[in-house]
Amino acid sequence: MPMTHVVLLALVGFVGGTFGAMVGLGGGVFIIPTLALFLDVPIHSAIAASLLAVIATSTTAAAAYVRDDLTNLRLGMTLETTTVTGAVIGGLVGTALSKTVLSAVFGGVMIAVSVYMAVRQRNAKLPPVTDEDLGLLGASYHDRSLGETVRYRVRRLPAGMAASFVAGNVSGLLGVGGGFLKVPVMVLAMSIPVRAAVSTSSFMIGVTACAGALVYFARGLVDPVITVPVVLGVTLGAYLGSKLAMRVKSSVLTIILAIVLFAFSVQMILSAAGIDLR
Repeated sequence: MPMTHVVLLALVGFVGGTFGAMVGLGGGVFIIPTLALFLDVPIHSAIAASLLAVIATSTTAAAAYVRDDLTNLRLGMTLETTTVTGAVIGGLVGTALSKTVLSAVFGGVMIAVSVYMAVRQRNAKLPPVTDEDLGLLGASYHDRSLGETVRYRVRRLPAGMAASFVAGNVSGLLGVGGGFLKVPVMVLAMSIPVRAAVSTSSFMIGVTACAGALVYFARGLVDPVITVPVVLGVTLGAYLGSKLAMRVKSSVLTIILAIVLFAFSVQMILSAAGIDLR
């Protein structure tokens, strides 16, 4: 493989890792379409590389979030009991689907991701600080931007467990972290503050992706020549993204990324239909 191609793969991973760590999505929604559409990587290999990249993103970003006491580890591991099951099932289904079907499904899901990212900021209000009993899964953290301690109680756990199973399916099927489902459910249904939801999602997506990656590895779909540069780039990008997330308002960045992902999703669907606009 030419060195320029290796550099491009690493650059794709770096950008995906940076964005993924900042918005809690893992980066797969950027990595997969870029590899498949512009670098002509087979989509199954792109998904396998993305799953391993998501693990790297999660490991790097989650370490920073845990260090700042933002991650709710008890909640994350509770939700992962259903997420991992969904990821294994999704991985088995994904490896059996054709390139055309998988591209169309991925394009459709990415449209949902881009719409979610565009509107998420309107639903990003923190719940009021309360002195009530936090319960078994509740937690607290110090919010630097507010200059105060935020306490929250986890609500509607069954809804979160069900959504985590669906997120696991999507992760194993399409090679993404599933954060675009986990974060809004945690915020809107479970009354978890956005910062805690993003950091907990960053912790969870690595465990989820690991389950799906094992399926692709067992099927021989992991190409080291593609995966290694992407993972190296993602690791550096995720470190940068986790640092920027603490200091930079990500609303503008989120909107820009949503527009890019929407354009990619349309191209993926057209590609599945045999229409190439490149």
